[in-house]
Amino acid sequence: MNPDTRNLIAAICLSMSVLIGYQILFGEPAQQNVKKEQQLVDKNNEPSIELPKDNNTSLTEVTKKTRNIDRINIVNDELEGSISLLGARIDDLVLKNYRKTLDPESDQIRFLKKIDEREPFFIQFGWSSPNKDKVPNGNTVWKGSKSSLDSNNPVTLSWNNGKGLKFSQIISIDDNYMIKVIQKVKNETKNPVNLYPYGLIRRSGEPKTTDFFVLHEGPLGVFDGSLKEHSYSDLKETGQKGMSIKTEENGGWIGITDKYWMAALIPDQNTNSNFTFRYVNNSASYQTDFLGELSKIPANGEIEITSRVFSGAKKLNLLDKYEEDLKIKNFDLAIDFGWFYFLTKPFFYALSWANNILGNFGLAILAITVVVKIIFFPLANKSYKSMARMRVLTPQLQQLRERFGNDRQKMNMEMMALYKREKVNPAAGCLPILVQIPVFFALYKVLFVSIEMRQAPFFGWIKDLSALDPTSIFNLFGLLPYSTDFLPDFLNLGIWPLLMGATMVLQQRLNPKPPDPVQAQIFAWMPVVFTFLLATFPAGLVIYWTWNNLLSIAQQWIITRKINKEKS
Repeated sequence: MNPDTRNLIAAICLSMSVLIGYQILFGEPAQQNVKKEQQLVDKNNEPSIELPKDNNTSLTEVTKKTRNIDRINIVNDELEGSISLLGARIDDLVLKNYRKTLDPESDQIRFLKKIDEREPFFIQFGWSSPNKDKVPNGNTVWKGSKSSLDSNNPVTLSWNNGKGLKFSQIISIDDNYMIKVIQKVKNETKNPVNLYPYGLIRRSGEPKTTDFFVLHEGPLGVFDGSLKEHSYSDLKETGQKGMSIKTEENGGWIGITDKYWMAALIPDQNTNSNFTFRYVNNSASYQTDFLGELSKIPANGEIEITSRVFSGAKKLNLLDKYEEDLKIKNFDLAIDFGWFYFLTKPFFYALSWANNILGNFGLAILAITVVVKIIFFPLANKSYKSMARMRVLTPQLQQLRERFGNDRQKMNMEMMALYKREKVNPAAGCLPILVQIPVFFALYKVLFVSIEMRQAPFFGWIKDLSALDPTSIFNLFGLLPYSTDFLPDFLNLGIWPLLMGATMVLQQRLNPKPPDPVQAQIFAWMPVVFTFLLATFPAGLVIYWTWNNLLSIAQQWIITRKINKEKS
């Protein structure tokens, strides 16, 4: 079990055992807790307080109506778009600093979509009345105090129900992606009025997702400090049964996330809210919403409720800042760092720190790899010394195999005696790979889910560390005038995967060969297998693996030379 390829298989098997064991021991109980905390609520038995409907108006009618309604423009350093005065919907947001592709002329990312577009995606705040008072809904036409909203100038929307209740929304936005909504109600009647504030995010159609098991895209929320996630398919199945998923929580937040972007509702963190995940059958849409505490408005009195909504790119430092400044519990869990969160997040910050110094995330990966090597140097050094001694012992091990090949028990006893005499641990070679595995997973997650890594360049042909190496051996790395995009990813062997395979071959040659010829032949093919495998991984991860192999080769070569001199 001494060659690194053999150790890698053992380490991966061990890692998978840990992951599966974790799921059995902790994942299932966690799911049971979710079932306890989040009840499936039959709509027929649901409390009478619900979010208001759009007066049963069809989408076609709303679409026709919204074309004649004014909009309030939104613009700041990160966003541009508009708010529809019909229903006070925030339904038009473009992320100014992100484009669909590396082409600087490609379209900017359109996140929220208008109600009259295909598959609308919008945010809305309002009030629900338990006593059927006339409150604003999706068909209400509000009046705006200004024609535009920016980080220095809030906008006030107002509406009078004609029966003594005046509603207003004071909407402001910061320099990034956080929108603040202060909902006010002025009661000019002679009787007290009871209302519930609400906020909702609704997304129509079947969103396109990455559809990869290590990444969640869809409805999510944090309640009682714990992340809850639901897939679109599960939510749809639940909704088609006439049910929704509901939980009550003090503080917390709820939203809908894509890989890099998210819309999230954040009610007052000091009050209780009913959070609900639901599928709206009549509009084929997915919805996350909150219903706040009962607000009692006295006669000739006034009340205001403050809520927020985040709508934009999931930049970790920004999420952490909002979490600290606005006291939003675990807002950073919006980024799917997975089970290795405790390692992945610090790893990301380390890469960001190195990137700030070096000015390139690729160089940051190389630098952090060196730091990790230095930290684990004593452990790896001991392991490589053991492997070097094993290499020296290879002829003696072969002799034992020839002498006791038919008596495996005797052969094993003699081998163990030899290891003991020479003070060699045959399993020590696994340690460097075991150290690599969590770093490998952490870097993979960082590259896969962090928006900071999206379209981050290295040098030469690597324009995006989070994407595959764009070159291919089958068109001589671009020298031949045809594309190989029709080939599956594992066949499009780029330059970096081939370099990684070459370093694995070099590393194997520094290790003792397995005494079993069949085993030796199998492991001789392992660099080929891993070359095709890593061709499907982000280029940044392949660069890390290649660089790590080169550092290991240098360290192992020096130690092997030293051991050989001692033996000669």
